[in-house]
Amino acid sequence: MKLIYFSLGYTTHDYRFLKSIVEGGHEAFFVQLEGNQRQVEDRPIPENVNQVTWKGGREPFRWGNLVKLVLDFRRLVKKIKPDLIHAGPIQTCAFIAILSGFRTVLTMSWGFDLMEDVHKSKWMEWVTRYTLKRSSFFTSDAKVTRDLAIKYGVSPEKTVVFPWGVDLEQFKPNPDHWVVNTSHFTLFCNRSWETRYGVDLLARAFVKLAKQSGNADLILLGDGSLGNHIRHILQVGGVSDRVTFGGQISQTDLPRWYQVADLYISPSHIDGSSVSLMEALACGLPCLVSDIPANKEWITENENGWLFHDGDENELVGKILTAIAQKDKLSGIGAASRRSAEMRADWKKNAETLMNVYRSLGGKNAQ
Repeated sequence: MKLIYFSLGYTTHDYRFLKSIVEGGHEAFFVQLEGNQRQVEDRPIPENVNQVTWKGGREPFRWGNLVKLVLDFRRLVKKIKPDLIHAGPIQTCAFIAILSGFRTVLTMSWGFDLMEDVHKSKWMEWVTRYTLKRSSFFTSDAKVTRDLAIKYGVSPEKTVVFPWGVDLEQFKPNPDHWVVNTSHFTLFCNRSWETRYGVDLLARAFVKLAKQSGNADLILLGDGSLGNHIRHILQVGGVSDRVTFGGQISQTDLPRWYQVADLYISPSHIDGSSVSLMEALACGLPCLVSDIPANKEWITENENGWLFHDGDENELVGKILTAIAQKDKLSGIGAASRRSAEMRADWKKNAETLMNVYRSLGGKNAQ
């Protein structure tokens, strides 16, 4: 099957999808809407993927360029003659794909498009409804986004949910981690430093935690627009010396950062099935996450981790102290985390769900 994979940028998720598409025997054409503002995937585009040059892919998307982009995307479609277009996020890539006039469009939600972007204006709500009502099929990684898509016009029978998953051979537990008895208790977070991911909340909580626990330290990976603000919170709180700032980490090196931690934390306010959460589970880490709907699909209290009320830094501190107080039980909780990943987060198995959708749509090619 010949298909266009149309995405906002080039991330780890895009690498994984593109690799699975070509390994599934399909001919993939990768169209990128924006130039990468921050390069978060250091691996090159998978072999045998055709990267398309067009009028997009150089700068951030602007609505003033919509007509130009739609016309050029229509040119690409006529030239490539795909059987299927796989596009997302909804209000940008999928919208342009629908406006191109091609009829077989698999729209994929990236989570934030249905939980945040749709609420920005009446225009964004209209674009969302327009796109979803005209999509051939819809996929997302969490039940919460599927439910929202149905609310905005997708037929329930034209949806499929599957976690994007992780490589369970790459992300795996360190068997010696819980054997080594150290005085430190290491917290780990690698969410982007943007408002929706709540890393500033974690920074404030860690300042409070440090006053009650002298043996806790924190690893923060990544960066983002809140970088100066987050560093200021930690510096003013007098805890910067207890924080490791790892920066942007390659996918090759990422597993070892999970493997040195005692507790994974995600204070996200908005999320689908978080891949970093699945990576933490796969590495056998107990997980402490905000109680937003998507996280509750993965974490069972006192089984493979804990939940705290979204936005409540005091409860976050309390749950961290709970984990510290039962460090001798964390190996068992970590083992439950790994089992959760093996049951639901194996990308090799989950990617087959996507291939089945491709096969079901492949015969509906129509211009």
